Amino acid sequence: MKIILCDPTYSKQILEIFNDAIKNSTALYDYQPRTMENMKTWFEHKNKGNYPVIGIVDEQGQLQGFGSYGAFRAWPAYKYTIEHSLYIHKNHRRRGLGRILLQEIIKNAIAQDYHCLIAGIDSTNETSIKLHKAFGFEFSGKIRQVGYKFSKWLDLEFYQLILKTPLAPNEE
Repeated sequence: MKIILCDPTYSKQILEIFNDAIKNSTALYDYQPRTMENMKTWFEHKNKGNYPVIGIVDEQGQLQGFGSYGAFRAWPAYKYTIEHSLYIHKNHRRRGLGRILLQEIIKNAIAQDYHCLIAGIDSTNETSIKLHKAFGFEFSGKIRQVGYKFSKWLDLEFYQLILKTPLAPNEE
């Protein structure tokens, strides 16, 4: 197992993980599978914002899971806050990979001088909630019935982790 920074050559493997989450879970409040064109745009956005896509690959280079982050909101005063996500391939869950990815996300966020990490988690995703709490994320609110998928209303919970960075925030 090796931690890597994913580039667009991993698009097909990331797409497989995304589409499984769309079709079979409430990890993504989305209905339609994504396409390779979506992945091109997604990677362009990640590169433009300097947002890493962190992956875990096995000895053969197969992606077992990935995580990334992006802007929380578009206004300038939110520049120190990011929202992250992580996804594990269906065949590699419950092996501690989420823990490794979340640790890497936090490490990268600190290195890039972010101050607050936000996780938007479906309220029924007990595994993700437990993982985030183990890293010190605190519950910060619930938006009830914000999504509709699999013929039911979904509640979205937010968890946040405050970092000690940046040392010298500014309003520029």
